[in-house]
Amino acid sequence: MANIIGVRFRTAGKLYYFEPESPDIHIGSHVIVETSRGVECGRVVMGPTSLDDEKVVQPLKKVIRTATWEDLQRMRENQEKARAAFSICKKKIREHGLDMKLISTEYTFDCKKILFYFTADGRVDFRSLIKDLASIFKTRIELRQIGVRDETKMLGGIGICGRPLCCCSYMADFIPVSIKMAKEQNLSLNPTKISGACGRLMCCLKNESDTYEYLNRQLPGVGDTVQTADGLTGEVQSVNILRQQVRVLTEQEDETIVDDYPASDLTILEKHKKGARRRKERDVLAEKAAAAAERANERRSERAARKQRRLENDRRPSEVPGDEGRDSGRQKSGVHVPSEPRPASPVYGGTPRGNGTPAEHGSEAAPEKKRRRRRHRPRKPENKVPGGGPKPEGKPSGE
Repeated sequence: MANIIGVRFRTAGKLYYFEPESPDIHIGSHVIVETSRGVECGRVVMGPTSLDDEKVVQPLKKVIRTATWEDLQRMRENQEKARAAFSICKKKIREHGLDMKLISTEYTFDCKKILFYFTADGRVDFRSLIKDLASIFKTRIELRQIGVRDETKMLGGIGICGRPLCCCSYMADFIPVSIKMAKEQNLSLNPTKISGACGRLMCCLKNESDTYEYLNRQLPGVGDTVQTADGLTGEVQSVNILRQQVRVLTEQEDETIVDDYPASDLTILEKHKKGARRRKERDVLAEKAAAAAERANERRSERAARKQRRLENDRRPSEVPGDEGRDSGRQKSGVHVPSEPRPASPVYGGTPRGNGTPAEHGSEAAPEKKRRRRRHRPRKPENKVPGGGPKPEGKPSGE
């Protein structure tokens, strides 16, 4: 067992254990101790007590002395010097054009080191800035990059509940918070309503998480099949966690009735399988996609069959040149009827058009005249005088 006291160096800061120099140290007093940053002055928040050696980080450092009035006055002077150093550092950051936001400045108790806390989106090359600050303050300079949650804890603020932020009022360490906690508490998943001043999930979601987990275990889930005390069977539509009431949808005499029942009066008959509704929707969508693909294949095969029939009909020659229209009508009907030869025409010397040869009929067939296409020639513009009449012929007067 180790005899220890608990010391904090800022409000809602981390608790550090030290070995007391005397049992007269009480809660609320200030002590001077040695830390990894140097000599610091802290406030006692836990009086002398015994603690297991496993819970204490060894080696346990001793308290140097109890703080005097001069030590407290020196702390106030360091705070004023830190405010002046904050303004100087902010000015130097603007001069160097660095993409960083200065949050806070601290002096160690012995003034051997100045700590500057800042935030930035990425890595920042501040080597030239450190050189300028070291030349101004003539002491050791340390720049620390922190996150948005640490920034909010240092600056403080008021939450949406109207009270000071939890992180800067009583929380010593940040606790992990997940979206599952908001779901269990039946909160809206709107980021603006469940996010804190830092832009992360609110830390207070963890405060009631254990209570909601216990209450949710006493309730059936939405979609479960339950039986009421009256012997009716229905499906759970919604639950009220704090009131421990369940809204059940039942069917009575071809009527659908929705009523609220205490959770203690219900018996769970069948648990609702998570994802069953989504699986059913996926199956319906898959059936629709398969039917659409089948219809597309049928249309594709019909188009191919029509194209094949057109190709076969185009390969069959027409026996009479003048019967293209009739032949095409026959081809469209799908039945090919051979055309009959036309009677002899006296225009071509008794030779049927398109049937036989001149040698067979004993006369020469008249050559077919080619129809020439008449070219359009633009008219030449008529020569007119400004008065509207024709221009007189001959040479102009004056020649």
